[in-house]
Amino acid sequence: MLDQLFKKKPVLFLMLLLPLLCSSIMVPETDFLKDSKVTPGKLEFFRDSVRFEVSGTIPIESALSPRSPKLSLLFKSSESFIRFEDIELTKKVAEYVYKESFVLAYEPWMEGAFLEAQFFQGKKAQTDPYQKKILARGVITTPLLAKIGNVNPDEPIPQVGLFISTGVLDADLSRSQEFLVKFDAGSSTIKMNAANKKAIADLKSFLTENSSVMSFKITGTQSPESSEGKSSKLGMDRAEAVKKLLLESNVSLKENVTEIKARTNDWFDFRLQLRGYEKLSTQRKDQYYAVLLDGSDYQSQSLSLKKIPGFTQVANELFPGLRAAKIEVVAKPLPGLNQTQSALLQNALNDNSASSDLDLADWAIAGETTPRLEDKAKIYSKMTELFRSVVPYNNLAVVKMRQAQRTLDQATKAKLWKEANELLYQASKIGTDPYVLHNQGQILVLQGNIWEAYKKLSDASVLTRNQDFLKYNESLRGALDIMRGDYKLATLRFDYAYSEPKDFFNKGLAYYLSKDYANATLSFEESVMSGRNYGYGFYGLAMVAAQNAQTEVALLQLEKAINASELIYQKALVDPIFEEIRSSDEFFQIFKPSVTINEK
Repeated sequence: MLDQLFKKKPVLFLMLLLPLLCSSIMVPETDFLKDSKVTPGKLEFFRDSVRFEVSGTIPIESALSPRSPKLSLLFKSSESFIRFEDIELTKKVAEYVYKESFVLAYEPWMEGAFLEAQFFQGKKAQTDPYQKKILARGVITTPLLAKIGNVNPDEPIPQVGLFISTGVLDADLSRSQEFLVKFDAGSSTIKMNAANKKAIADLKSFLTENSSVMSFKITGTQSPESSEGKSSKLGMDRAEAVKKLLLESNVSLKENVTEIKARTNDWFDFRLQLRGYEKLSTQRKDQYYAVLLDGSDYQSQSLSLKKIPGFTQVANELFPGLRAAKIEVVAKPLPGLNQTQSALLQNALNDNSASSDLDLADWAIAGETTPRLEDKAKIYSKMTELFRSVVPYNNLAVVKMRQAQRTLDQATKAKLWKEANELLYQASKIGTDPYVLHNQGQILVLQGNIWEAYKKLSDASVLTRNQDFLKYNESLRGALDIMRGDYKLATLRFDYAYSEPKDFFNKGLAYYLSKDYANATLSFEESVMSGRNYGYGFYGLAMVAAQNAQTEVALLQLEKAINASELIYQKALVDPIFEEIRSSDEFFQIFKPSVTINEK
């Protein structure tokens, strides 16, 4: 029968047989998305948006392939998604070409999202793509790490708002200062020369003016000279010698705030000296930093430094500054009301009278020295009845701001911010004051209104030359510069002597985003040294190490960072900065919870 069919209708027979023959031949499937790419290769947050370009080609195989081609994008996370309109395809001789730019207003869910190209062909109503390709995973949101006063779970509550000081007391701002006691080469004996006498005298003067000591560190250091030795014994002897001298000079050293330590075989202090050394060009300094940050051991770095032209002169001028013991003190003044004044204060608080035997300065001191926010609120509230002054309105507003920081209820938080803003408005009607503008700006920052906040903070800086105020105001302004994408400008905002790890971190962030990795490293290290439980300094060091392809260093610093904060832990899991090392077993090993002996 088949023979007869073949003889009578051979064409029909071939048509029936052709599909069977074709199905047995392995034809490679065309990868229509092979050339599809996104620029930049890693999506980044910049200012308030995510900007990228998608481009590529789709090969034309024949008149029927691809058939009715369509290309679209999907940006999706577990929380939300954006499906874009089809990308326009321009037909050429042998391919379709496409290039399209996108600007997305950033939303938090985008940080863990992926960008996927989806190719369709065939029926127009088709919902499942013919091919898919992930172009990018996550969004780099490094600028959003800037510390601006937001409260995060399992982290200390940031201090926000600035009280107006009477000038007698500045209880809200701590003051830090360094004093250097120098030694002869190889010696731990203190010679009371003019420089050392002045250092001790300046220290005593500082402690007299700032009697409440919060931190007192004595660090013995050694230069890399052979006469200084290779162990930390000389450095520790120097630190102990300074401690003994201070005790003999009637300087009180409270054990709970005093730290005695030594540093040796460490180029950290030398790097700090290089920063302020003006006899080297920027290019020459970069040579030094390239050695000091290459991750090699101390001895290897020492040999490499000696090969840099002019090192002998630099060593002769800087090494003597390392034969020393550095005293670092963080303290604040502690005045207050006497017994008689305290009694008058209590009478006034319990009385409905519109007068008081205490003046404005006495009331202000009472408010500033009272530790509990509830007591401050009572004092400043009473002051608004007694005095027409910016001080009580501003300071009561700060109390409201700090109470808002301590509540988890969003409605209560918003109510307290509203009350604080109303008080600041009343203060502004009495007089123009930089503290009022700063506090208005801080509330706007916490409410997410970055641009209006920046104007308030800028106006505040114009109104005063008070260095303590500027240090605080400019640090917040610098954090906003980071978020606004003005990274170079941000680095200029942090030209102050800070003591808080968050300020050092923000400074390092500004340098990192400006691609000045040497200064970024120094600032992140200072953040770590000022607060080892503050994980963001370690995270910054991990970012620099990842940028420099130092995988082992990055993993080491990242492990310290994620152990300090749950927020950092979650961020590190999706941060594209660590994409190159995320596939390694070592990366996921540091995220595994530790197992105790009893659990084994």
